[in-house]
Parts: sequence; C-alpha cells; structure tokens
Amino acid sequence: MPLFTVYTPTFNRAHTLHRVFDSLQAQSCRDFEWLVIDDGSTDGTAALMARYQQEATFPLRYLQEPHRGAHHAHNLSLRESRGELWVKLDSDDGCVPQTLERLKNHWESIPLELRDQFSGVTGLCLDQNGTLVGSRFPSDPLDCSAAELEYVHKVRGEKWGCLRLDVLRRFPYPEGVSGNFIPESFIWCQVSKIFKTRHFNEALRIYWMDAPSLVHGRSDPRTNAAGHRLMFKTVLDLESGWFFSAPLRLLRAAVQYSRFAWLSGRGLARQFFELNSLGGRLLWLMALPGGWWLWLRDCAQFPLP
Repeated sequence: MPLFTVYTPTFNRAHTLHRVFDSLQAQSCRDFEWLVIDDGSTDGTAALMARYQQEATFPLRYLQEPHRGAHHAHNLSLRESRGELWVKLDSDDGCVPQTLERLKNHWESIPLELRDQFSGVTGLCLDQNGTLVGSRFPSDPLDCSAAELEYVHKVRGEKWGCLRLDVLRRFPYPEGVSGNFIPESFIWCQVSKIFKTRHFNEALRIYWMDAPSLVHGRSDPRTNAAGHRLMFKTVLDLESGWFFSAPLRLLRAAVQYSRFAWLSGRGLARQFFELNSLGGRLLWLMALPGGWWLWLRDCAQFPLP
C-alpha cells in the first residue's frame, strides 16, 4: 500500500488537470497513488485521463460518477483510498516537486508515541505568481488544533497538507442531504475538536487564483441551504466556547445558521432544538434578527415560483 493517496475531485476541468498530473510526475517521493474522481464531467476528461493512465509513472485510478456533488466524491475517496496519508490536490492546482517528500518528513518528525494525537501536517500555499497566500504560522513547527489556529493564533489564508486516512474516515459527510455541496468546515471543525495538526512554514502547494468560476452570477441560496446549515450548526455546536476570542466571527456564523435553516424549511423551534450546545443556542438567539433579514432578502431576490 502507498504512503500517500493524492485525491483529486474534478468536474469539467480537463483544461487544468495537467497541473496536477505534471506535478505528480515530477515528485521526488514516489510512494503514492493518484485517485481521480470525476463528478460527471462532459468536457473530455475521460479521454484525457485514459491518456494519463498510459503515461503515468505511478499508480493512477480514475473513477467516473454521476454528478452528485463534491461531498459524495469526497466520501467515495475515503472508501477507495489506499494510502496511510490522504492529500487533496484540486483539479486546478499544482505542487512543488518535493511536496510529498517534505510532507513525509514533517509527519515523521512527530515522535511515534505522539502521532495518535495528530490528524496530519499542514504547510503554506503560493499563488501562480509565487506570492505567499495568507499569513505565516507564528512558529515552526506549531502544534495546535485548527480551532486554536483560527481563534488564538489568528492565522489567515489558504493552507494545505496531508491528513491521516483513518481519522478522515471517522468524519464522512452525510449523504442524505439535498443539494450538491457541504462546506469543508463541517469536517474540519469535528477533526479539530479531537486532534492537533503540526503546522510548518514551508510552501508546497501552488494555488491558482485566476481559474474562471463554473458558476456565473449569484445562485439561489436555497440550492445548498441544507449543507450550509449543517456546517454553521457544527461551528456553533463545537466552537461557541471561543466566543470571546472572535465574537464577530461566531455571531456571523449564527446569523448564517438561522438564514440557511429558514431557507431549508426549519422553523424557530426546530432551529433551536437542532443545536446541541448552550453557547450555540445563545448565539443563535442573539443573531436571529440578522438571519431573518438575510432570509427576507433571499426570498425577495429568488421568489418561489
């Protein structure tokens, strides 16, 4: 079994997948597989991947699925991945040639007897022009949870690394949710409650910020309201204790929770009882006027037929 599974979800990105493929061909560490899950592409991705399977100097598996959304593809990747460590490399990104070697070294720098406390390791990202994305970590290495990184150390911007596959398998997305998107924070909040991450000030991912969006104009927020409601509920349930470190951030989360709860058909009583923490319920109560106003705005902009 490989040390790494590099997972790439894709949907109509045949024009950018060469960034991932070329990056993996150049890796100094060869102990990996590439798992590509195609969420219903119609742009020639299948033919491109057939060519890559002939050219690749590493194991490559390509799975085609009907278009059901990123969270379904993510769950499938957890079932199909064979590596000990899981790396998500998006279909419009790349990485430097030493990426997997450096991730392996940083992971093995954690003493063996302590690794059960860690979900993985995380470094920095560069944009396509070589400019650092976001802020650096205040120390190197920095061992803390993702919540502490946000609320205590105030680190901002895109970060990236690898995670233990056995940890991720404990926190799949729910699949009986309407829509085709659940924000990733739904998972990271849960992982952060139990595990630490080792953070290091080394840029390994190349994060293209010029890729055109596949969505044009503002879409109806009802489409993925259920997924957003679940994510903001998780934030309120698990992170409301950080209120005094970041009150505005958590109040905004409470506003968005009530907004998306109304958009997905949840009344006041159900909104209250679906929250599991006292702090989350108090924040929700404080934020109700803001959530109600956003819901009214959404209904005015996207009236039901």
